[in-house]
Amino acid sequence: VRWMMYWIVFALFMATETFTDLLISWFPFYYEVKMAFVIWLLSPYTRGASLLYRRFVHPTLARREKDIDAFLVRARERGYETMLHFGKRGLNLAATAAVQAATKSQGALAGRLRSFSTHDLRSLHEQ
Repeated sequence: VRWMMYWIVFALFMATETFTDLLISWFPFYYEVKMAFVIWLLSPYTRGASLLYRRFVHPTLARREKDIDAFLVRARERGYETMLHFGKRGLNLAATAAVQAATKSQGALAGRLRSFSTHDLRSLHEQ
C-alpha cells in the first residue's frame, strides 16, 4: 500500500512537473529542491507520499468516485464500439482486396491452366 501511494503521488508530481518545469526551472536551486522533494516522498521516515496521498489525493478521488466510474463505463463502451467499427472496416477492406486480387489473377490463372496438358493436370491433382 505504501508503494502504491508513492507511485500515485510520484506520477502526479511528474505530470505537473512536466509543465511547471518550463516556467520555474530558472529559480536558483530548483533542481536541488526537486530532488529533496522526491527523497522526502520516498523516505520511510518522513512518509511524504503517504501524507500527501491521505491528505489530498484520496479525498479528491473519493469525492469524484461516481464521476470516475461513469467515465470508465463510457470509455469501455466507446472502446468496444470503436473496436467493432475498425474490425468491420478492416474485414471489408480485406474482402475487397481479396476479390480484386481474385478477379485480376483469374485471367492469368485460366491461361496458365490451359497451357498444361491433361497429364500435367492429373499429376498436380495426385500431389
